[in-house]
Amino acid sequence: MRYIVIGAGAIGGTIGARLHQSGHEVLLIARGPHYEALRSDGLRLITPHDDLRMDIPVAAGPVPVREDDVLILATKSQDTVGALDPWPRHLPVVCAQNGVENERVALRRFDRVYGMCVWLPASHTEPGVVACYGSPRSGLLHIGGYPHGADETAKQIATDLDGSSFVALSSPEVMRWKYGKLLGNLNNAVEALVGHGAGVEEIMEHARTEGMAVLEEAGLPYSTRREERELRRDKVEVVPIGGKTRDGGSSWQSLARGTGSIEADYLNGEIVLLGRELGIPTPANEVLQREANRFALERRRPGSMELETLSALIDERSAAGSH
Repeated sequence: MRYIVIGAGAIGGTIGARLHQSGHEVLLIARGPHYEALRSDGLRLITPHDDLRMDIPVAAGPVPVREDDVLILATKSQDTVGALDPWPRHLPVVCAQNGVENERVALRRFDRVYGMCVWLPASHTEPGVVACYGSPRSGLLHIGGYPHGADETAKQIATDLDGSSFVALSSPEVMRWKYGKLLGNLNNAVEALVGHGAGVEEIMEHARTEGMAVLEEAGLPYSTRREERELRRDKVEVVPIGGKTRDGGSSWQSLARGTGSIEADYLNGEIVLLGRELGIPTPANEVLQREANRFALERRRPGSMELETLSALIDERSAAGSH
């Protein structure tokens, strides 16, 4: 089985590097300066215990495929369609992404789609370099078929990842885990906008409460934070690298790199969409979605909004009514 990792950033880079390190055949797909750095100098993977440089095969786009290829899609959700379109549609696709829309998008094009719920504290803010803060294992991964089930391919992928420095589980209810992860990812926009200062917890809990309300009304089951913590206990902890903690999550990193786009439409926007379909107000998530997109388009620095400003915007939207 050859793993073609489309999007070799924080998540894809770590997964690809760990699979390569344990002897699996891996091809990384990257673009721009990151591709050039990987091609010339290899991938540098920094962890709490090692600083490794790996010469992993890399390409800037589609290559001739083999029958044993598996696509691991690790791009941001807004890039899913463009990233998948050039690839042959008989290949299995694993959506190692935040949000819950990617699998549905992939299933329009590919008949073998797998979801992967990713809990992997990593960052990618400079070409050729990925830092992973998970220890002693790099992350917690659930893999299952979409819309349901866990076939032999899912089990083999889980086995390969579990032997490659991850806690990896084959799960027929992978989407329940992904909806649980979605609730946590609602905070990505809060972190990207205002950082980690005192007082952010109230906004984060507001966004999560809205999310739980719409998921429950929609009859969509989700995993709990307690379940996740139990699986990670003593296996995947966030550990500083060189005394330095990770600056921020995926949305924070998008703003830090000035990419011009952010994933908020598929995180907070998922809750807004469900809320509108069900007639449930979601003012906190509406504001977080709108402001995160504005920050990305204007290439604003992460954490540059005042907490009081964000709180006032949410209060204003709540008072005006959210539909």
